[in-house]
Amino acid sequence: MSRAYLGLGTNMGDRLDYLNKACDLLEQNKNVLSLKKSNLYETKAWGYTDQADFLNMCVEIETSLAPYDLLSICQDIENKLDRVRVIRWGPRTIDVDVLFYDDIVSDDEKLLIPHPRIKERAFVLVPLMDLNKELTIEGKTIEAYLNDLSQEERDEVKEFKL
Repeated sequence: MSRAYLGLGTNMGDRLDYLNKACDLLEQNKNVLSLKKSNLYETKAWGYTDQADFLNMCVEIETSLAPYDLLSICQDIENKLDRVRVIRWGPRTIDVDVLFYDDIVSDDEKLLIPHPRIKERAFVLVPLMDLNKELTIEGKTIEAYLNDLSQEERDEVKEFKL
């Protein structure tokens, strides 16, 4: 079994429903044996900022899927939940990114592992911390990367209470 971490985000429609549906679709896959969820976090848009706030979370899974097969499942979930790619970093019903897959490092243009922008995104680092503070990128923990961000960047990630 392999362990993978996925980042999920949404800022269109019923955001909570999209996250729940994405997690349900992951759990229904016979090759995903367990799913542990982070807390939910609300954040301002990153990159293209003229859009609604995002609801973000991360999940930790155990899977028998190979990395590219997991990527295909993530993209299939996005398609099932009507993800449309119009503007880079633009509004979306759901985004499901492979962040980590075991200790694999891949710089293939189709699948970059660990995800290349984790280190600069508090909205990914904070929910990952809920799941595993010991994750490392290039020998440095995600906690250290989070601490490298400004207090303002860290404060923009607010826990979402139901």
